[in-house]
Amino acid sequence: MKRLTRFRNIWQRDRVWRFLMPPTDFKQAPLQQDIILYLEGVTVSFDGFKALNNLNLYIKAGELRCIIGPNGAGKTTLMDVITGKTRPDEGMVYFGQNINLQTLNEPEISSGGIGRKFQQPTVFEAHSVFENLELAIAANKSVWHSLFKQLTAAQCERIAEVLEIIHLSERQHERAGLLSHGQKQWLEIGMLLVQEPMILLVDEPVAGMTHQEAEHTAKLLQTLAGKHSVVVVEHDMDFVRSIAQHVTVLHEGAVLAEGSMESVQNDPKVKAVYLGE
Repeated sequence: MKRLTRFRNIWQRDRVWRFLMPPTDFKQAPLQQDIILYLEGVTVSFDGFKALNNLNLYIKAGELRCIIGPNGAGKTTLMDVITGKTRPDEGMVYFGQNINLQTLNEPEISSGGIGRKFQQPTVFEAHSVFENLELAIAANKSVWHSLFKQLTAAQCERIAEVLEIIHLSERQHERAGLLSHGQKQWLEIGMLLVQEPMILLVDEPVAGMTHQEAEHTAKLLQTLAGKHSVVVVEHDMDFVRSIAQHVTVLHEGAVLAEGSMESVQNDPKVKAVYLGE
């Protein structure tokens, strides 16, 4: 835990990626300074079924990565492994150079810089938009502290900044329960952003959204890329095409294809198992 805290403090102080050098014991990974998340040889089995099968995945700092694939391809299990919900049977999962995610639990991984947004928004509907961000901001979460500790000027400034990013400044004093489905999704993304994560894992962000909300979500995620590494799991191929910089296709727990959206959608293997002819 001390190592995680020190790592987090270094990033918070300097905000540079040079501290995220890749782990030296990886054999297959290209030793690039800008890779922030490594999964190598990761296998996860459930009652003999391999949800992930010797999977290799490398995410660069600041990139926007889309992960697609048929149901049962291993997308949710992949997210679970990165966030510590599921422990792999085999393989290595590293965050930067020294952070072995398999040695940390879910809260430690979350506070260390990896945020996850699930498909269904989980906001505090009885509280205002501002209060949701206030509750989520990175701070001591003890009951006593939450009741009596005032926000610092920097925290207030960060909340105001995030409200602008998610386009909810004008609704910050309204109850979150009054927001549309899409706005609740943006608020939950905002609740992650105030914690200043280095990696955002976003699961099916446009499910249930209107076309206009989906367009705004696409712009939002594109805006976040560069400042954060954004990993999006999505089934809506029109949405993926609108944001895709780099696409990974999973099939039977392994990477089937990877590259630009154009190269992936023209790949015969991908057409056969997912996109269709």
